[in-house]
Amino acid sequence: MSRIRAAVCRAFGKPLTVEELELAPPEAGEVEVAIKACAVCHSDIAYAAGAWGGRLPVVYGHEASGEVADVGPGVTVFQPGDRVIVTLIKSCGTCHGCATGRPALCSGSRHATPLQSADGERVLRAMYCGAFAERTVVHESQIMRIPDEVPYDAASLLSCGVITGVGAVINAARLRPGENVVVIGAGGVGLNAIQGAQIAGAGRIVAIDLVPQKLEDARAFGATDGILATDGDPVERLHALLGKGADAVFVAVGATPAFDSAPLLLAPGGRVVLVGIPPSGEMAAYEPDMIASSGQMLLGSKMGDTVLARDIPWLIELYLQGRLKLDELITKRWSLDQVNEAIADTKTGKARRNVIMFQ
Repeated sequence: MSRIRAAVCRAFGKPLTVEELELAPPEAGEVEVAIKACAVCHSDIAYAAGAWGGRLPVVYGHEASGEVADVGPGVTVFQPGDRVIVTLIKSCGTCHGCATGRPALCSGSRHATPLQSADGERVLRAMYCGAFAERTVVHESQIMRIPDEVPYDAASLLSCGVITGVGAVINAARLRPGENVVVIGAGGVGLNAIQGAQIAGAGRIVAIDLVPQKLEDARAFGATDGILATDGDPVERLHALLGKGADAVFVAVGATPAFDSAPLLLAPGGRVVLVGIPPSGEMAAYEPDMIASSGQMLLGSKMGDTVLARDIPWLIELYLQGRLKLDELITKRWSLDQVNEAIADTKTGKARRNVIMFQ
């Protein structure tokens, strides 16, 4: 056991507490990673608020990067000193999801608990990661090596926000050049969906948001047009821009009203890609006869259908060429002791991505 500091959730809706925990060494197929950076994702905030339930106490944080500190038996691809990203995509390699090239849908992985408090209380790791901590132990399938040219703070964003947004466009929607796109929500994931649409060669990229500043951010990341959701009917304004609906609509927020309105923004034959995740129990409504008669599609996208070994090297190459913005996504850097301040700042809706930095 090694002693680490981590941000622990002991009650939903309450501030996290930074505590000393004991971390077990890596077992077969596992690696221990010294965390260097971990971004604050809205999924962490939703979990900590109790939106999706779960057991406590728990350590959140899943959008991370760091350095391999130790490897367990049987690990041959990675070695101490490797610079890596840490993701929640844990792959057993044999279930239906893994065998069909969709490891984010793995059904064969099981949660391990390498954390405990000083008095022996078991502490869980959310989403297989628990990266709001100085160190974590994860399965080797969850990490991917990164080059020295990519700083840790920028690299951490590749672990969730970037692959979720870009992957929703490239892998899930399979956007074709010239197609017109709407992205609802210009936060961290939405900005990356906009980047993905630009990379894919979209014709028009229309961002919809409630906050004018977010629309300015969207244009900086590649949106050709912006619609303020509170200024008139977004459907009418979209048709005025395009002369029709969009070929693909990406819902990049977890607000249920966005899921209600998304199909109304589609052209015949278009598809809505559901990226954000509302709290459990919330319901959306739409007219199925309109979806069917218009040949439209509702499509879920988890973690952008990412395959780490395929997609991370490609995204890193785009970043190094200046074609993928990572540094510009970072709003502010915080210490672990400031984790609650970073969460509060993220909840205001003004931050692109806040990043917790570790020494």
